[in-house]
Amino acid sequence: MKKHFSPAIRLTGVMLVLLSVVYPLLVAGFARFTPGGGAGETVIANGKVVGFARIGQSFRDDRYFNTRPSAVGYNAAGSGGSNKGPSNPEYLKQVQARIDTFLVHNPDIRRADIPVELVTASGSGLDPDLSPGAAKIQVARIARVRGISVDRLNTLVDAHTEGPLFGLFGPARVNVLKLNVALDAL
Repeated sequence: MKKHFSPAIRLTGVMLVLLSVVYPLLVAGFARFTPGGGAGETVIANGKVVGFARIGQSFRDDRYFNTRPSAVGYNAAGSGGSNKGPSNPEYLKQVQARIDTFLVHNPDIRRADIPVELVTASGSGLDPDLSPGAAKIQVARIARVRGISVDRLNTLVDAHTEGPLFGLFGPARVNVLKLNVALDAL
């Protein structure tokens, strides 16, 4: 037992230094090369910070592109999902209510055409992005409310569509906050 005690203490000390000092410094160093330098990428409109690009916000006004629902009320201090499965009756009622609300505000859309991401919350509850299809399905409503042509709004969505990471990883996406800031700038 004594012969294993000394190596265990040394290994614990080495791992403590590696995992509580070296690794956090390494991650902080890599963060310096990300947008925002590790402090988060801010979105600015009219000289004011209006939010962070990687944290979803609530947009429910018909003048804006709606974002994905949040299980945490868009509170970045406590991200998380609802932990309710697809067979949970309470969850199904909540999704049905979101579908009904969407159809009231988008009467020209068929129920079967509603993208699932517009009526279900993400795992973090803070997803800032939509698929291009989920953004474009809202174009008719926004065009009608704002008096802007559908073609102009589709062009705006296309201009704000980001492709997969390195052209390979993940789907194409549209950042809703950036899209709505650009929409106000039209």
